[in-house]
Formats: sequence, C-alpha cells, structure tokens
Amino acid sequence: MVEWVTSAWNALPEPLRDPVALAIPAFALLLAIEWYAAIKLEDGDRGSYKGADARASFGMGVVSIATTTVWKTLALFGYTALYVYVAPWHLPADAWYTWVILIVGVDVLFYAYHRTAHRTRIIWATHQAHHSSEYFNFSTALRQKWNNSGEIVMWLPLPLLGIPPWMVFVGFSINLVYQFWVHTERIDKLPRVIEFVFNTPSHHRVHHGNDPQYLDKNYGGIFIVWDRLFGSYADEVARPHYGLTKKVDTFNIWTLQTHEYRSIARDVAASRSWRERFGFVLGPPGWTPSRAEAKETSSSSG
Repeated sequence: MVEWVTSAWNALPEPLRDPVALAIPAFALLLAIEWYAAIKLEDGDRGSYKGADARASFGMGVVSIATTTVWKTLALFGYTALYVYVAPWHLPADAWYTWVILIVGVDVLFYAYHRTAHRTRIIWATHQAHHSSEYFNFSTALRQKWNNSGEIVMWLPLPLLGIPPWMVFVGFSINLVYQFWVHTERIDKLPRVIEFVFNTPSHHRVHHGNDPQYLDKNYGGIFIVWDRLFGSYADEVARPHYGLTKKVDTFNIWTLQTHEYRSIARDVAASRSWRERFGFVLGPPGWTPSRAEAKETSSSSG
C-alpha cells in the first residue's frame, strides 16, 4: 500500500503533488476511531454518524479531489506567468521565512475567501455543500465543494509575492489537512493559549452551527486570530445545531452541490429589475428585495 501511494505521488508533476493525498491514511484511521467511539458512547444523533450522511460526504470528497486537480492545473499556468513575468522578486523555496509567509498568507487569504463565501450568494452556492450535514464529525470534513474557482482567484497575491507556484498548492493543502481534525465533537476545549491563537474543534463547531448567535462566525483555517481581529469571532457557549438554516432533505451529492445554483436561477428569472437580479446573485444568502427595502427605510429614518 505504501509503495503504491509513493509511486502514484512520484508520477504526478511536481507542482500538483498534494499533501492531502499523503494524509488520506491518517484521515481513514481517525474516521474509524471516531465512528467506533460514536457507536460505543451512544450520545445522540448529532454527535454520532449516520451512514447515508457519511457516504454522501465521502462521495463529495472523492469528486472534489478530481475537480480540484483540474482547477489547480488551470491555475498553474496563470500562477507561473505571474511568478515569472510580474513578481518583483522570487522568494527562495528553501528559506524558512518563505514558508512562514506562505502559511500565514494562505491562511489570511482563506479567511478572506471564506468570509466572502458566506456573505455573497453566488460564492455561497459553491460552499454551502460543506455546511449541509446535520452531523459534525470527521466525515463532514470530507464534504468539500467541487468548484474551487473562487479560491484559485484568492491565491493570486501569493505568486505575485514571489512564492513559487508549486508552494502555493502545498500551502493550501497544508491548510486543508489541518482543518480535518477540527471537525469533531470528541475534543472539548483546549488550553486557553491554543484556543486564543488556533482554530480548534470548539471554534469550528461554532462555525458549523445554524443557531442565530453562531451564524457567520469563526472563518479561520489554521489561525483564529483573524476572526478576533476582524470582529467575526464567537465563543462556544452551548452545543450547536448543525446544517443549513434551510434544510436540504437529500443525500444525493449532485443535489447537495447544485441546489443553491438552481435557487439563484429561479430568483433571477422571477426578478423585476436589474437591482433585484444583482441582489439575488451578489447579495448575502437570504437577500430579498423586501429585506433590502426595509433596511434602507430603517437607515433613512435613523
């Protein structure tokens, strides 16, 4: 098994060698341990596994590996052009500070993209599938989107800073691998210094909660400090309820990935003006003309 993984890894072009592939055996082991614990502890549906839900998450993860490879292949050409012809300098790949810039840069850009994805409906349509499970466990981490175009655009500053394109992909994969372990209810709050700096299971449970006090909070990937700095942090004060605010009662992975696009198309088709069309596409999830008008009236009267 190890030899097969190694040969498959070496067969890939260097820019596309993905640390996520090397982490798959660890993911599988942690999933098995958590699933066994859920069965033994029998602590209720929200903390355990549902077979159909877990299979849907796994299916979305498998397809995501393929689609992400396509997006990365396309991005490689653009990143390489920016790195070679536009970047004012080239940072050495073997320097420690380049890796620090990479890890911090990827994480702050992930925060920016993640926050935008929750506040712009057309981008939310790509991301909402990850939030569609009403369970919160390691299998939920595999429930990834198939459209990575937004993230590809968000990474553009990194090759412009002189970071080699292959490092950009490795940096984002490191960020993604880190986020696997925060998808669990089996780990309680950690020591305060860790909770203050890093994204933890407690912080990420808040992010997946659909309770009003938890909506649009804790966007960080590796570090939670961005949320503390930019006003999007919330502490976990009660066990969250998970899933979308509007439930999608299906385990069909195609429907889970595409239903929001169809909803946007229906709303745009029923719109009476370009203002409404732009609102339904670029406004926050749940935007309606009546809500926008009510907000404008409230602002003008204040």
